[in-house]
Amino acid sequence: MGADPASGGLMLRGLVKRYGAVEAVAGIDLEIRRGEFLTLLGPSGSGKTTLLMMIAGFQDATEGEILLDGQPITATPAEKRNFGMVFQGYALFPHMTVRDNIGYALSVRHRPKPEIAARVAEMLELVQLQGMDDRLPAQLSGGQQQRVALARALVFSPPVLLLDEPLGALDRKLRIEVQEQLKDLHRRVGTTFVYVTHDQEEALSMSDRVVIMRAGRIEQVGTPEDLYTRPRTEFAASFLGKSNFIDRDGRRFSIRPERIDLLPLGAGRSRGRVLSLSYFGPLLKYRIETPDHGVLEVDVDAWRGGVALAAGAEVGLDWTDEAAMPLEK
Repeated sequence: MGADPASGGLMLRGLVKRYGAVEAVAGIDLEIRRGEFLTLLGPSGSGKTTLLMMIAGFQDATEGEILLDGQPITATPAEKRNFGMVFQGYALFPHMTVRDNIGYALSVRHRPKPEIAARVAEMLELVQLQGMDDRLPAQLSGGQQQRVALARALVFSPPVLLLDEPLGALDRKLRIEVQEQLKDLHRRVGTTFVYVTHDQEEALSMSDRVVIMRAGRIEQVGTPEDLYTRPRTEFAASFLGKSNFIDRDGRRFSIRPERIDLLPLGAGRSRGRVLSLSYFGPLLKYRIETPDHGVLEVDVDAWRGGVALAAGAEVGLDWTDEAAMPLEK
């Protein structure tokens, strides 16, 4: 069971959404490849959810075009696009069993009962909920409800699955667990996933590519590794992880905290004084005041960091030229 390998490619051309004088989406051009896990990442008001709702057909485009596998669907109603959708609040039918919730999309498509039963059984196995088919949503944990919502959205083999902050209602430990399950699910079904989140770690850990959005526009697109190690703008560097910004020779550079080494005073290219230390289990996070670069954040692996430095300690700081990424103005 899996998605049709020849379906699920999306193309967005000049997509605009205006509400009066406000441009929520301001001219998006984006190719979403068949079978990829693409995440729209950005702060509140960046336009990521509006863009997802336009792809889904729940919001009309003011300008521009959406194509599915080369065919325009901009004017196609949401119910005719045949996309799967998963929301933060699950939106399960509380009076229906797990079995009936998962089979609902097939029931309304008037599929034969034996086919529905077989597909529901497949989906229960896929999301690891075998034996829970007679339970009501209220009898499930939050993580289990989310898996039912995923199964319901995938049961009719949609070409595209759209996910709007689907893990937002889960606590941190469960979120991490479901992230791993979701990534594994994507690998097994091969469906195109378009995922919306404001959580940086979520975007980094699950996506094939990430689209960083800002004020209705695309700031940068790339693999998680590309965006983290080679951010092009200060916004991209600061939104996807922590970053230090320094000026050198009239140019602006970004340096990740883990790329700075602490050395004895007098060694390295800079010096500083420890302002504070925060302990995060595997990491020691320092804030260090420097005379030439302001306050820098420095992350040190706790297991090799030696004796933790107290506030007021003076140190040398160093980094490689490759660690300092030049930023666009």
